Amino acid sequence: MTQIAPITFATRFRGFLPVVIDVETGGFNSQTDALLEIAAVFIEMRSDGTLTRGETTRYHVLPFPGANMEAASLAVNGIDPHHPLRPAIPEEEALQRIFREVRNAIRAADCTRAVLVGHNAFFDLNFLNAAVARAQVKRNPFHPFTSFDTATLGGVAFGQTVLMRATLAAGLEWDTASAHSAAYDAERTADLFCMVCNQFQGVFDASRRRLAAMGPLESEPSAPGESFTPDEPVNREP
Repeated sequence: MTQIAPITFATRFRGFLPVVIDVETGGFNSQTDALLEIAAVFIEMRSDGTLTRGETTRYHVLPFPGANMEAASLAVNGIDPHHPLRPAIPEEEALQRIFREVRNAIRAADCTRAVLVGHNAFFDLNFLNAAVARAQVKRNPFHPFTSFDTATLGGVAFGQTVLMRATLAAGLEWDTASAHSAAYDAERTADLFCMVCNQFQGVFDASRRRLAAMGPLESEPSAPGESFTPDEPVNREP
């Protein structure tokens, strides 16, 4: 009988570590519009292989020089970019702080790279990649184009693609007054992602048994961006 390896992040997601990212911005154009807030939510795995939401990290971000900020976008997210009490930091510092935590998590989970989980994930990934390019960050731990989209997962599992509707359809709580904060939206996205993954646990288990019964498969070459070697120590900063 073929031995099946225990479920870990590395075996559950083919070496990828899912990390939820949500951004609040000054518009829809990742090249010209300001990144104003970014949050990361880490996912934890229980002993039975099911997932649950972990810690949240959130930073207010200073608009980069010359950044565009649409009044309509600011009205939705409620951010005053120039408020004197807003504890904003430069893009590079915000990215480096989050990436440091992500690198540590990759090492701890024995994964090769992080994969962004987002609601309409292309939006968050585009803004993340644009900020990385502006700040000239050399080591981005996230896969440059692969992502897990909870709008798609919500549509498949619950017939709803809007975050609020998918969250409510899943039986989770929703606070409208807290929405459009990067931290709140990222946490609801993480809860939705975990719930869908857990509901598909039986499908995943069956697929593992099926593949194990087939024996060794021909290896495929790694695509660009598949692997990543963290270049910072695993110890978390206080």
